[in-house]
Parts: sequence; structure tokens; C-alpha cells
Amino acid sequence: MDKQKAAAEYQRRNKAVRKQLAAAGTDGLIAAGVENVRYLTGFCGHDSWALVLPRCTMLITDSRYTEQARGECVDCRIIERKDGLVKTVGAILEKQKGVKTLAVEDSCSMALFKSLRKKLPVRLSPAANVVENVRIVKTEDEIRLIRKAGRIAFDAMEWALGLLMPGMTERQLTSLYEYRLSDYGAKIGFETIVCFGPNGSRNHHQPGQRKLRKNDTILLDFGANYEGYTSDTTRCFAFGKATAFYRRVYETVARSQAAAIAAVRAGVKMIQVDAAARQVIEDAGLPVYGHGTGHGLGLQVHENPYLSKTDKKGRLQAGQVITIEPGIYLPGQFGVRLEDDVLVTENGGEILSRDKRFDIRVDNVPLLK
Repeated sequence: MDKQKAAAEYQRRNKAVRKQLAAAGTDGLIAAGVENVRYLTGFCGHDSWALVLPRCTMLITDSRYTEQARGECVDCRIIERKDGLVKTVGAILEKQKGVKTLAVEDSCSMALFKSLRKKLPVRLSPAANVVENVRIVKTEDEIRLIRKAGRIAFDAMEWALGLLMPGMTERQLTSLYEYRLSDYGAKIGFETIVCFGPNGSRNHHQPGQRKLRKNDTILLDFGANYEGYTSDTTRCFAFGKATAFYRRVYETVARSQAAAIAAVRAGVKMIQVDAAARQVIEDAGLPVYGHGTGHGLGLQVHENPYLSKTDKKGRLQAGQVITIEPGIYLPGQFGVRLEDDVLVTENGGEILSRDKRFDIRVDNVPLLK
């Protein structure tokens, strides 16, 4: 994105945040979360805050990051602090006579909030999802980066699986995949999940020293982070031969996922998408998963919205990117989860992460040999 286009985009984002603040009767915002700071300023470092005020946005950082900030920020003032973050914000606000109230992201610690309230010359209030409510709908550039991250993840995993052999551990396959990502200028989007055999029934299994055996089942939950944006996909395989029961479970999850994706459309209640996936598994007489059917995706691997059976009001919006990831988990045997990244449009759900090398078909359990 060129500087002029980037500046216009950051202006749009900050304007949308200011609109929310004004509606809440608040003059400004302290954004401390790394992803939110990046979203508002373009800065990719740490230990820095974005201070959104009525007429400008400031990045408050220190000498370690000043040069980096000058190269990354295109439409905000960069303040190099000499003192602590709280003291620096206080000094800025002393000169902002029109700022009487300030929202603080509720992700900050209670200790930090108390320090801010004690030292800042304005009235403070905790605020939830101010920036996240803007982030929830993606631009074309953000969608492009998520799609690219997905392609990189598949490229890296294809290479790693090409080296797979009996006796390899979960940790070794994980390391191969994560090593390969660097060749594409990417890094892991989250802690990679590699499960052999019965470990697949653990939703968030941490790869260990379990060795791959002939006719094992494999569950891989993996993603790439490319230029700040993350993909999140899950695929399952049989190493050698698949039993009839594994085929039945795999095909049921594939049909469950297809039903949920078919239900995706702007304006649809998220609980309807969730229910579409669960109904397929219930009808098959197999155990229904306990987690949500999906979540938002972008600068973070888990962000708004969240698709669950408890949210009876939330509706999908065009431009959201969500995962669809039903599963069946059988302790002591195996687990199957299938996950794709889906763009919500007015006409349906567009799969951003579908790849012929890692195809999901209800009549074809993928085998690795």
C-alpha cells in the first residue's frame, strides 16, 4: 500500500474510533494492545501506546523504537518519551485543554488503570472493544493479506509433510513447518498444533514426543502470520490406511463444516451458522464438540465475532473474516476437526483458505503415505 493510500486508511480507522468515543461522551482513548496500536498507527513494535485525541493520534514510544516508528507510521504524531508512559501522557493532556474524559482499553491491568487514574488530569473510564469494533470488518488489503497468509501456511505444511515418516515426533513435524515459514517472510500465527493418534482428541494439544506410527491418524491446526495478518486452518489425515469408523467421523465433520459455510451470509444470526454445524453431527449420532463453531480472524488469531450456541442476537456482517471449525473428539481414539477461513459477503461465504493440495471432501478421506 502506498503512503497516500495508507494515510487515508489510517485516517478512516481513527475517524471511526473517534465516532464511537463521541457517542459515548468520551474525548479520547489510550490504546495499549499491540494489535490495536498497530491498527491505528502502523507501528509494529512493543511497549508503546496510541493516544487518540479529537484532532490527532499520537504514538508514544521510546528511543528504542523511534527510528522504526518513523518508517512505519504515516499519519500520526510520534512522541519519543523521556519518562514513563503514564507521566508522558499526563504531560500531553496538560496541554490539551479540551480533553476532559479519556477511555482506557480494559485489557490493561488494574494496577495500571489505578496509576493512570491517580496521575492523569482527566476523568477515566475503562472501555471494551472500541478499536475491535472497527477492526471487525476487513478492507480489501486486509483480506488479501489473510488469503496470502493461508497460502504460505499451506506451502510450508506441504513441504513439511513431504518429509514425514514413521518414527517422526509431533514436535519434529512442528519444527519443520515453523522453520519453513521463514522462507516466505512469515512466522507462526499461533502455537502450532500437531497431534498423532489419540492426541487428536485434545482440542489444544501441545506437540510432544509421541512418534508417528503406521496407520495413525493426524490432526494439524496451523497458521501463518504475514505482515501482521493471520490464517488459521485445520486438516486431518490418515497415515497409511483409514478405518471405516475414521472415515465415517471424517465425512461427518466435513458435512458439518459444509453445512455451516453454506449458512454464512451477511445478516444471518451467528447462532444459525453454529446450529447448522452441530445438527449434522447430532443427526449422525456422534458426540458434538464443546467449543464454538468459529471466531473472527485478522491481526489476532482469535478476535470478534465469536460463533457459539449461546449468542442469540449477533449477526454476521459483510467484510468479516471468520473461521468455521466443527469437530468430533473421541478420547483414547482420535479427533477430527476441519477448519477454513471464510469471508462473509452479502451473497454467502467465500472460502479464503481452500487449496487443492489440502482439499476437504465429504467422500474422500486424505491419506498420507
